[in-house]
Amino acid sequence: MVILLLIPYHAAQAFNTWGELNYIVFDPNKVISSMIVFLSPFYMPLMFLLAGMSTRYALKKRSYCQFIAERVRRLLIPSVFGTLFFCPVLAYIGDKTNFGYNGGFFAHYKVFFTKWTDLSGFDGGFGVGQFWFLFFLFMISLAGLVISALVNRICRNKERSRDIPFPVLCLFVLPLPFLYDLLAVGGKSFAEYLYIFLTGFYLLSDDRVIEKAVRYRALTLPAGLIACVLNVYMFIWSGKDFGFVNTIAKSLAEWFMILALIGIGKRRLDLHGSVSRYLSSRAFLFFSVHFVWVVLLQYNFSVVFGEHTAMLYFLPVVLAYPITAVFAEICIRIPALRYLMGSK
Repeated sequence: MVILLLIPYHAAQAFNTWGELNYIVFDPNKVISSMIVFLSPFYMPLMFLLAGMSTRYALKKRSYCQFIAERVRRLLIPSVFGTLFFCPVLAYIGDKTNFGYNGGFFAHYKVFFTKWTDLSGFDGGFGVGQFWFLFFLFMISLAGLVISALVNRICRNKERSRDIPFPVLCLFVLPLPFLYDLLAVGGKSFAEYLYIFLTGFYLLSDDRVIEKAVRYRALTLPAGLIACVLNVYMFIWSGKDFGFVNTIAKSLAEWFMILALIGIGKRRLDLHGSVSRYLSSRAFLFFSVHFVWVVLLQYNFSVVFGEHTAMLYFLPVVLAYPITAVFAEICIRIPALRYLMGSK
């Protein structure tokens, strides 16, 4: 479900109101930008949290060496392949729309591999696109593995941590406001995501904690939604700079929405069926290929529709879903592509 939201989320970035460069930039739109700001506090952190939970379960069945080998195959190889195969397309469009590049696509490969700036690719230089998530997750997984090994060595034969009261669970929000600028690369904080990964690994992988998330979801969901709305108001609509107050709202939105969504997921979405199995098997491929289709559609439609906001947002979003799904089906049926893109 998080992966499926990537298409409208990334399509909206072309309309941001805070002046951030994108592969293609349209007239700023506060309504569309509000969707980004509403989701952004908890959207990517939720994926790192789920990864942390999954790592805890994975290490129960795998040795450290087996886990590292799997992470190389599932994260490092597809992130390198995706950067080299998809990101030159994104950077080429970014250079054409933002800096007026008028050379050919293949000639732009020289620009891509020789121009190094902020790794976004918005200026036509070398960029990693959405694959920053896989690079981050690979490094965080290794860091988490080292931390886990050290903790196991220090706490050998000691009883696992006791049940955590709900008020104490809420206090895990406290470090977040101080982590957003710590070890940040391209505006993305390695420290924040490592912290969230470790809370998933040590905290949310515990059934007792998950049951508390289920029991108190009627409190965490309103708290998270109110914080999200306040974050949107302060950042998009107020016209003022609220500084650290805005940061606090963002951190409250992040933690309480995570708790709420884990609780709701356990209570309402703990289902198994052909649809969920199919979507799960295609989720990784969908993540890898969706962005290039969103940008290509917006780029080509901008020639046809000019600055027509509705057509430049909704039409690419609607069309990107089936195109991405078809492309994922093609990739999963070609053994070499399946391996290079990290799919089973």
